[in-house]
Amino acid sequence: MIDPDQPPEPVTAAALHRWSETLASIARTGLGFTDNSFEAERYEEILAVAADIRVSADLLSSERSAESAVEADDLRASWLRAVGSGVPGYVTPKVAIGAVVGDEHGRLLLIQRADSGVWLYPTGWADVGYSPSEVAVKEVREETGIICEVERPLAILDGLRAGFSRVPLYSLVFLCRAVGGEISPHPQECLDAGWFARHELPEPLANYDQWGDAAFAAIAGTSQEVIYDPPRDPVWRGSPHALGD
Repeated sequence: MIDPDQPPEPVTAAALHRWSETLASIARTGLGFTDNSFEAERYEEILAVAADIRVSADLLSSERSAESAVEADDLRASWLRAVGSGVPGYVTPKVAIGAVVGDEHGRLLLIQRADSGVWLYPTGWADVGYSPSEVAVKEVREETGIICEVERPLAILDGLRAGFSRVPLYSLVFLCRAVGGEISPHPQECLDAGWFARHELPEPLANYDQWGDAAFAAIAGTSQEVIYDPPRDPVWRGSPHALGD
């Protein structure tokens, strides 16, 4: 609960971005389920407000110049184009699957992503027809050439809340053990791939402070905890920190 005797924390660009995505999702879902023209107008107005909030978030985070304010209408239009009908139009977070893979030496398998150049454990979007653990095995083999077995779930995270995504997504991360294969980075998805001990990690690493300790503890067998985002109270102005705070 908010302590009335404590001054509220300043609103961050990340919080504004999350609020914008939430409002836009509610409005797009509403448009997908309503046949009432008056309700549709209200939802479209909410989309306009959400677009303005997004522009403000971008300006606060210095990710765009002041001229980006004129892009709110384009953003609203893109959201409208994505509106579906009925259940297909219910907007939910995307799902990403990650794999923390260890070997017999306690090393961690990392890839250097082709899209950003940063190093991270293998990860990719969930595929229809596969279970989450099957996607983890598939992604590891496709991106690195390593064959692995899934041991257990390691983390269930909200990408927006953790701050590692601007797309609404849930990240399901599995602890895996290498059982075969050889390092062979995917030529389109990876710049490089390799095994790394804790004292020889490559740079730059993506949000290592959020998952590194948990990954090596799990590989070493010293932790059996599943990492998740604890509920905030209140949801919209509670602490943004995740990973077991």
